[in-house]
Amino acid sequence: MLKSSDTSPARQRFSAALTSRHGARIALVIAVLSFTALFGLFSMVKAPDGSSVEPADSESGQVAALLAEFPDADQQSVILVATRTDGAALSTADLTGISRLMPALDTFTGSRATGPQVSDDGAAAAVVIPITVGADATATGDTVKQLRTLIAENTPAGLSLLVTGGPAFGADVALAFDGADVTLLLVTIGIVALLLIGTYRSPVLWILPLTVVGLADQLATKVTGALGSWLGMQFDAGIISVLVFGAGANYSLLLISRYREELHRIPDAHSALATAWRQTVPAVLASNITVVLSLTTLVFAVIPRTRGLSVPAAAGLLIAMAAVLLALPPLLAVSGRKVFWPLIPRPGDAHRDGRLWGSMARRVTAKPVVSLVVGVGILTVMGAGLFGTSVGLDQIAKFRTAAESAEGLQVMSQHFPPGEAQPMFIVTNAAEADSVLAAAGRTPGVLRAAPTGTTIDGALTRIMVTGQYAPSTPASLDTVTALRAAVHAVPGADALVGGQVAEDLDSRAGADRDLKLVAPLVLLVTFLVLLVLLRSLIAPILLLIVNLGSAAAAIGAGSWLSRVLFDQPALDVEVPVLAFLFLVALGVDYTIFLVHRIRTEAAEHGTRAGVVRAVGHTGSVITSAGIVLAAVFAALGVLPLVTLGQLGLIVGLGVVVDTVVVRSVIVPAIFTLLDRRIWWPGAAPDSTGGTGGAVPSGVGARDGEELSHDRAEPIRLG
Repeated sequence: MLKSSDTSPARQRFSAALTSRHGARIALVIAVLSFTALFGLFSMVKAPDGSSVEPADSESGQVAALLAEFPDADQQSVILVATRTDGAALSTADLTGISRLMPALDTFTGSRATGPQVSDDGAAAAVVIPITVGADATATGDTVKQLRTLIAENTPAGLSLLVTGGPAFGADVALAFDGADVTLLLVTIGIVALLLIGTYRSPVLWILPLTVVGLADQLATKVTGALGSWLGMQFDAGIISVLVFGAGANYSLLLISRYREELHRIPDAHSALATAWRQTVPAVLASNITVVLSLTTLVFAVIPRTRGLSVPAAAGLLIAMAAVLLALPPLLAVSGRKVFWPLIPRPGDAHRDGRLWGSMARRVTAKPVVSLVVGVGILTVMGAGLFGTSVGLDQIAKFRTAAESAEGLQVMSQHFPPGEAQPMFIVTNAAEADSVLAAAGRTPGVLRAAPTGTTIDGALTRIMVTGQYAPSTPASLDTVTALRAAVHAVPGADALVGGQVAEDLDSRAGADRDLKLVAPLVLLVTFLVLLVLLRSLIAPILLLIVNLGSAAAAIGAGSWLSRVLFDQPALDVEVPVLAFLFLVALGVDYTIFLVHRIRTEAAEHGTRAGVVRAVGHTGSVITSAGIVLAAVFAALGVLPLVTLGQLGLIVGLGVVVDTVVVRSVIVPAIFTLLDRRIWWPGAAPDSTGGTGGAVPSGVGARDGEELSHDRAEPIRLG
């Protein structure tokens, strides 16, 4: 059991040392030296670059590994598609101009381009350009970028020339993030700064938590990059940055809110800060442990980018917690009470922050059944958006902003068989290559198949297959399935089908598996943390059900908004599992903050009155924290990929709903209806005394004033 109490000698000594006049200065020096040493230690480490979404052990993953054994493995082709800007058919002069460009392309690539191949309608031409791909997507992106510059400088008048194809898509993803992380960081800092200014109503105070959290974010970037490099994990650094900023800001809000509350009661600022630290630590620890353990369940995921978030993201959140609990308190202690200027809290001042929320809690607890029905009804309406939700975007729909590869694929689809841009590949035993080639040619949806090389030892043959349908569409995915069935049936061939479209099919299957595996693990982790925190069986079960309903509602509403407002036909494959994890793990934070306060208040005032007092105490800070976290996740929308924008929309919406509906209405209503039974089978915290559930006189009309003068109760978790 985790236990925490103001009377714990060890905790009292540590909090006093951390916040005392001299101890705070020493702690600040230690914090600065620690940051400096860690920045120096990890400064030269770079996270591995990669964007694989297919499971390594999937058929397409196996093909990718086998293709690396062919002598020309570093050679892949992009496609230059040419059309007239006026939409007319290509003239002989146009084709001559394209042909004159090819020697420059050959010189640049060191290989021979083929074409131009004119479409049946005569309105487009395609040139296949072999390029040497780099060690990662960024290096390939540089090559594609230089190639496009060369083409732009030599484009014949009246023509539009676009570079598309598999390597070009990967390059555009990498190029889209040029400067995007800096943009995301600046937007996130701006959002957090504005919200903290509005929350603290001070032109000075917001600087302290933002500085600490900002340093934690930069340190987390270095440390997570090192972990990713050591463990061979690929991940999106933007998501980790958002997590660190969001969680760090939430922890800071909780600590500073409690500090301000104690300043209304305790004359000495150092003592008030020490008390606030002791009262805040258990909730922050429980919250952090929940999210960290939930994130570590991603190690069981099969999608590389999803699994890659597990350990690095957990490490980032631990850094955020350590920074807020160990570096922010001494900074506040050195700054003193005046850091709250112009609204400096002093003992005896009227403190009305809890008045609105206490009044709202009184209304909810007065009619708990009605409140519960309304709250559940809101979640049900939002969850209805799940009907009609599909998972899996095609290549074109994955870009939020214009991408040349996506535009080129659209042009090709209008004039050529859409599968030309992203062929499938079969790797088979060379002895059975002819039989596999024949089986592939008979498969519905396949236009043609041709061998394109063998391994040095002659054991394996590579066959390129051109499909009839646009990549990643349902028809193209069905073609992959049919093609696999056909070549698998060839005796002794051991044929495998890969390529971009096959990778897409395998990634969808992997994402579905990840959701079915990770979701129960996240729920189990959350349940165990709540079980230890509340020493109850009923409360964790009900809270988990509510949390699950809130997550489903957010995913449903976010999916509906994506379809209706942003014309996005489906969620990307990684969005459901990541959205579910963040919604459950981060959403339970606010439940922990509230319910841990309910238990503390119930020890003196009874469960019913404890609910009102707890909502009054925590309403403002939890709502502020929820708005900050939602806004930070919404900042993902500045990034160029639809995946991150969808994730930001769903999680941001879910956090707002969780703080406003779940925490303010549903949870208080449940606790009121069950009263002391909510703590079964453990002893109710008010079992030894208290008001037995009656709301004390004055709570509501003067909630803010009365709540501000409560004596600090010990916090016992577990």
